[in-house]
Amino acid sequence: MTISSSLNAGVAGLNANATKLATISDNIANSSTYGYKRAQADFSSQVIAGSVGFYSAGGVRATTQRLITERGPLVNTSNPTDIAVSGRGMLPVTPAVSMSAGGELPMMLMTTGSFRPDDNGVLTTETGMVLMGWPANIDGSMPSYPRDTVAGLEPVRISVNQFAGDPTTQMTLGVNLPATETVAGSSGNTQELSIEYFGNLGTSEMLNVSFEPTVPATGASNEWTMTIRDSASDDAVVGSYTLQFDDSRAAGGTLASVTTLSGGAYDPATGTIALTLAGGPLELDIGTIGDPSGMTQLSDSFAPVSIEKNGSPVGNLTTVEVDAQGFVNAIYDVGFTRTIYQIPLVDVPNPNGLISLNNQAYQVSPDSGPFFLWDAGDGPTGEVVGYSREESATDVAAELTQLIQTQRAYSSNAKVIQTVDEMLQETTNIKR
Repeated sequence: MTISSSLNAGVAGLNANATKLATISDNIANSSTYGYKRAQADFSSQVIAGSVGFYSAGGVRATTQRLITERGPLVNTSNPTDIAVSGRGMLPVTPAVSMSAGGELPMMLMTTGSFRPDDNGVLTTETGMVLMGWPANIDGSMPSYPRDTVAGLEPVRISVNQFAGDPTTQMTLGVNLPATETVAGSSGNTQELSIEYFGNLGTSEMLNVSFEPTVPATGASNEWTMTIRDSASDDAVVGSYTLQFDDSRAAGGTLASVTTLSGGAYDPATGTIALTLAGGPLELDIGTIGDPSGMTQLSDSFAPVSIEKNGSPVGNLTTVEVDAQGFVNAIYDVGFTRTIYQIPLVDVPNPNGLISLNNQAYQVSPDSGPFFLWDAGDGPTGEVVGYSREESATDVAAELTQLIQTQRAYSSNAKVIQTVDEMLQETTNIKR
């Protein structure tokens, strides 16, 4: 009966608007929730075919979806491990309760989170979501990991990095030797130089370098013998080299040749000597042949003009920060920084198809498509932003406007039901 279909359509209208009211109330309730994605209700009509000359109201059906692609504004915080994503991509996380179960950890996704170390040093939110990342090598370099599986991901833990050393692996020796010491009749004094370096265990050691001139009977030899001793090896000789300097007009005072007497060989292409020390391998740069910025022999003074090296003593971890590429960097009080993890950004073909979970977390589904782990800033993904959180995507003013419209629509559908009731009452009164 047509009038009965009107009643059903009114009831369907009440249910649809009640669903829309639920999404609006959810959005308004979460207007201050970091990382919240707005829910939206869409209406679609239902058509019921009737007999010729009769119309049957089909009513309306409400469907809801979470607009995960909508992003809220980013706000600054004082916590370096408050993390948000600027652009496309999501952070990989796992529930803290899953860590005690063993086996492969389930991957969930978040667009922002306030991560702080728990009692085990694992970066965890107040709701129990653990940040996941790829661990770096001990030297801070990143190995290669698979991009279509969670096999390489593990909880980001910073307590194991409380103390760390930064061994010296490279040193540049820019020294000027006095040309007057290699001429006939000179004193032939040996020049001494001691340089501190840091071994693999963070210990402070000394590289003792001596330069002995070759004094000829006549003229000038322009030749020195460089001997390198290592304090970590009880001052044993680790390398000995003959340095010949050029005395021509064009390249006077620069290295003309280097002859290896013992120890690591001199590489003329790079100007370096590969030393094997008790504290670890070290690359010593003395300059290439003819390089005026390397070792020189000029004038009458011995001058270490440019000595550079990397490394530092053992440091205590002071803070951890995340850069735009997703690298988690441990910063130590002695001034050096080491990468300990990389946080990839997870992307799926259809982010709105993800399954919504509690605590602004999401899970991959057949509707979202398969995931891929990107380096932040590569491919379609944006950047990782530390000291930041993403605010709710709810626009309260727009939600209140929709609330008014929904209230009016609900009242109108209720009026339809009231009118149908009155008409049915009139139909009943015909019999009287």
